[in-house]
Amino acid sequence: MRKLLYMLVSSLLFAAGAGAQSDPLTVGDPWLYIHAGPEDPLYTTYAAAMSRSRLYGDKAYKMVYYESDQPVYYAGDQAGRFFVVWMVDRLALHMTRRYATPPVVTASFPDMNIVEYDLLPGLHVQQTLLVYSSSLAVVRLWVENRSTLPHEMVCYPVLVPGHDSVRIRNYDTKHHAYITTHYETKRRLISNLYANAPYPEHVVDVFAMGNLPRSYGGYDGDLQELYLTIKTDWYAAHRSDTLNGRRGGETRMVVLQSRFHLRPGERKELLIFRGWQDRKEPVERIFAQIDAVKKGSLQRFLDDDVRLFAHIPRPEFSSKAEKLVYLGAFNLMRGSMLPPSGKTAYNFYVFSRNPLWGWGHGHQVQHESLVMMSYAYLDPRSAEESQRVFIEQQGRDGLIPYRVGPRGPQAYPHKGEPTTSSPFFSWTNLEIFRISHDTAFLREAYAAGAKYMAWLKAHRDKDHDGLYEWGPYGLIENVRDWYNVIFQVSEERHLDVDKEDISDELECLDLSAMVVNEQRSLAEMASILGKRKEARRWEREARALSERINQTMWDDSTGFYYHVDMKDHTFRFMTRDLRRQEIIGFLPLWAGIADSTQAALLVRKLTDTTKFWRTYGIPTLSADDPFYSPYVDYCCKWNGPVWLLWNYMVYEGLRRYGYDDVAETLGQKMLKAVTTQLSVNHNYWESYSPDLFPLDCPPNYIWDGIMARLLIRMYEGRKGKAGS
Repeated sequence: MRKLLYMLVSSLLFAAGAGAQSDPLTVGDPWLYIHAGPEDPLYTTYAAAMSRSRLYGDKAYKMVYYESDQPVYYAGDQAGRFFVVWMVDRLALHMTRRYATPPVVTASFPDMNIVEYDLLPGLHVQQTLLVYSSSLAVVRLWVENRSTLPHEMVCYPVLVPGHDSVRIRNYDTKHHAYITTHYETKRRLISNLYANAPYPEHVVDVFAMGNLPRSYGGYDGDLQELYLTIKTDWYAAHRSDTLNGRRGGETRMVVLQSRFHLRPGERKELLIFRGWQDRKEPVERIFAQIDAVKKGSLQRFLDDDVRLFAHIPRPEFSSKAEKLVYLGAFNLMRGSMLPPSGKTAYNFYVFSRNPLWGWGHGHQVQHESLVMMSYAYLDPRSAEESQRVFIEQQGRDGLIPYRVGPRGPQAYPHKGEPTTSSPFFSWTNLEIFRISHDTAFLREAYAAGAKYMAWLKAHRDKDHDGLYEWGPYGLIENVRDWYNVIFQVSEERHLDVDKEDISDELECLDLSAMVVNEQRSLAEMASILGKRKEARRWEREARALSERINQTMWDDSTGFYYHVDMKDHTFRFMTRDLRRQEIIGFLPLWAGIADSTQAALLVRKLTDTTKFWRTYGIPTLSADDPFYSPYVDYCCKWNGPVWLLWNYMVYEGLRRYGYDDVAETLGQKMLKAVTTQLSVNHNYWESYSPDLFPLDCPPNYIWDGIMARLLIRMYEGRKGKAGS
């Protein structure tokens, strides 16, 4: 009797609201409207807005709309997935290939997206995901009957909470929500989460609707078995149109049910809530957030995103793919930003919020922060704040430690020496200033940059010969972590961990070129600030170091730059020839060190298809080197994979020396690497294969956001060429 009464009340409530009118969400700026089908290069990972995010207990989601044998679904790292199965007039639509029109993404921002499709001809759905906070995601379903026929609609929201055992804790009748629990390990394929950090492992899930569900249930099968459950024989004697009402025990999925009718011209709005948090936290926090969302339309969050993107440059792209890469790069960067916490008073980034891995959650490093010169086009103040974390945690002696962020400065001391990272600090700050025009920031950044250069001079030129060596923990300091033919590959020494990396025993071309670029950046900053004497000093130092590099590290016989032995400045170390051609041999173009003759020889090497001119960009090692490998089968490889930030530096070097056509072609290769992946798996990647499609490295890496800046620079180059 109680069940019958419940069903009757539910039916009456839904019948009363079935014809209620609501409006579709609209993108207020037509330029931000997109039309991305399953094979378009769209980035589809979404994280909560910075103001509603936190470092620990944070969950972002990837939307999958491009698998035709699945519904549109949202997947969180280790948190399973959630989706909607439809039934229209007894026709079960549990995969997108059964829809009348396939899903098309019409808007995509860092924290939300809009997908549109027709279930049947004239039965239109606008499906919106909003990642409201680190612990709550919302799906809005707006359905409109544009046909001339009435339709009976049944909507089944489904939550598959995780890959391990899932237990239904209870069905909360007050909030009409399923509450389940599952376990998430800190173990990761690449770099486990920090053992002592408060990452939730035992978590609680909340799954609810904005309206009273008609019924609910827990099931042990998969999507196909759910289809069989809801698609019961219409003539069966014991046929049931309700779910099983399960309130406890182990399960694979929990399902809600909503039923309504749509006459021609009628519309219906449904809200689905997927909450997630540490089991130690009161579940009422999620319900309070649900109440906050229900108080108004999701349009307000969409309008916030439109305002966020209002001032980015709007190049005249040559294709839809370029625009999607451009907008996706901004989404990637913004989605990696988190608000101040712990030991920093400023916003900061992580390398990725979905998926999550330990090293990528360890806070800021200078070479990742190069992407701030791209992010600044979206939010210059936030980019400045991110750089201020380095200033805030800089040592009194000028050291900028390897990592900075909420856990404070992390210098990873080794052999009694602290570790810094590749010095891109002042260059990044100067490029941010060119966008923000914030003189106060420039003044802070200049003072910190000058102190840092003094530290580098004292600690990274130990023999005081004007050339620079990496520190004793060069394995991370020099960025090129593994599989480096000079620093790590040594048959006679590779078994000794402390001697695996010899970058502190060489005069290093890459570090020396970076110092030149920092000196030139400081010279320009000083000039802008009216410090003419200091500007001249920085220019003198940059010229002197450039001369030392050309005298010592340029090899006439091969027409290329190399590291040299610290002791005798030869191209040999022990029995090894140091003349192995790596991408860092082109950094003298980026830093303005090479003369025109050297530049021409370098460009000849660069555009040689047997060496560096590969399908998807410039490899880290020449393809004719015996140690070259095109395989990206793990993270951090420097014997072949393409790293977009280093390719971007080569791009800028080509532009500096007037090789604009070559630069444009390089930019196209980088775009091809990105679009090829985005079109299939809709991820950005830490690195790319120069020759092959398969990748197996960390996805959704923040520094691929440099693609937005690359596209701006490519457009400037095209515009300049057209006007010449």
